[in-house]
Amino acid sequence: MNTPKSPPDKRPEGEHEVKGVAFRDEGEAEQEAPPQPPVREKPRISWQKFTFLPAVVAAVLLATWIWFQQATLDTISENAIAGGVVWKLLKQHIYLTVVSTFFVLIIAIPLGILLTRKMFRKATPVALAFANMGQATPAIGLLALLVIWLGIGRRSALIGIIIYAILPVLSNTIAGLKANDPTLLESARGIGMSPLGVLTKVELPLAVPLILAGVRTALVLNVGTATLATFGGGGGLGVLITTGITNQRMPVLVLGSVLTVALALLVDWLASLAELLLRPRGLEVRV
Repeated sequence: MNTPKSPPDKRPEGEHEVKGVAFRDEGEAEQEAPPQPPVREKPRISWQKFTFLPAVVAAVLLATWIWFQQATLDTISENAIAGGVVWKLLKQHIYLTVVSTFFVLIIAIPLGILLTRKMFRKATPVALAFANMGQATPAIGLLALLVIWLGIGRRSALIGIIIYAILPVLSNTIAGLKANDPTLLESARGIGMSPLGVLTKVELPLAVPLILAGVRTALVLNVGTATLATFGGGGGLGVLITTGITNQRMPVLVLGSVLTVALALLVDWLASLAELLLRPRGLEVRV
């Protein structure tokens, strides 16, 4: 009696059977796997992010300029803006914002780093309490106290703006450094990195997003607080605003207010771009 023949082995190339179990030659599976699509990096700044807000600010400034050209100005209004006064006050306002932000950064970031070290951690609540007191105090009251102490001038205005803006940068620096994963820091120490190397190459890069968010907040705060510098003799666009209010001249008031708002929006936009550009590549979301 003839037994039926078994069907021929139709296994894929590179695959064989040992004791009823299918095996594939080493390297065959990897060779036959379809290639994975390359990882595409998400662009850091989209064209909408780069152009939308400046276009809106430019449109608002253009509309304000057209309205101002058609407005009826009396002698007081003309004197308030004559002789390049507007450009001079705008430069003073930018100077107050830039200088105060610079000093906020060189004070708040190193202090935040210091307060996260083991030796100084107990002083963190005290430092944050003082920073909270600086921001909780009404800005005009703080400026008045500084004028009484230091006299009228730009120095009093700058110190007041700096005290008022330290809190967001200091608190965000401390929060960003405390939020780091302890296992990453321990791994960095385990491979022989020095404490300074761990700080500069691991801790600070991971804390950059939170620190930059605090800097962005401080910048916008400084633009707004700088309008009060006029009460201490510091100049700035607040001169136009107070002139418009005290003399009841609407065109001067609108001009000072719109320029201040436009400057705040542009500063916030520039800070948002810096926040995206300075963020470490490893923290970006890939698509």
